[in-house]
Amino acid sequence: MSRKPVIGITADYSTKEHYSKYPWYALRANYADCLIKLGAVALVLPHDMEAINTYELMLDGLVITGGDFDIDPRYYNEDATSNMGNVIESRTSFEMAIFKQFYNANKPIFGICGGQQLINVTLGGSLIQHIPDVTDNSIAHSQPNPRHQTSHSVKIAEGSKLYNICGKKTIEVNSSHHQSVALLGKNLIASGVAPDGIIEAIEAINHPFCIGLQWHPEFFCTSDDQLIIQNFIDSCKK
Repeated sequence: MSRKPVIGITADYSTKEHYSKYPWYALRANYADCLIKLGAVALVLPHDMEAINTYELMLDGLVITGGDFDIDPRYYNEDATSNMGNVIESRTSFEMAIFKQFYNANKPIFGICGGQQLINVTLGGSLIQHIPDVTDNSIAHSQPNPRHQTSHSVKIAEGSKLYNICGKKTIEVNSSHHQSVALLGKNLIASGVAPDGIIEAIEAINHPFCIGLQWHPEFFCTSDDQLIIQNFIDSCKK
């Protein structure tokens, strides 16, 4: 029996007392379940800066998740707007450091929602701090319907890795975010765009697998979501 790839997943962090009076980590189960279902082993990663070298040696791939936070705009040389959400400095600094470690080691990286934003900012890009401030609101990027349902389309760039995975010019996605990529980071391309121009997918050129998606494929809303995650896992096997 062949060894299953072992994939690390970054966790959210909170001091809000609705779960515990003490600080706690959290991860929505389907971030791990989607990997397990498709044949991987999933490990949740505490924000331990001193363990990053060990994580890189242990793991075959990395998932950077979304959560209840925004990246501090000082990382892309902007002041915060009035619509900024929760900032978790310990999480952001850890995720930036572990991303760099895996990126430089050419190990597969998959960023989801806030994970896409983290990839972009770490590589020198910037963010739209609040989407309703820059669009006509024709698309509800924080969709009113349940997250396991799709809400809008994404046009996929022909020739991109994402296009090669899905084999389609347009796919349907769910949506749960108020920020998105603005200026692209170094060596990144936009491989998916919503009808209102919001960047929904990015990928690194000259890297085995470094893809960020603004939507949440872990819900398996469509067969395309499953194809993308399966391709990530297959990359982790190599």
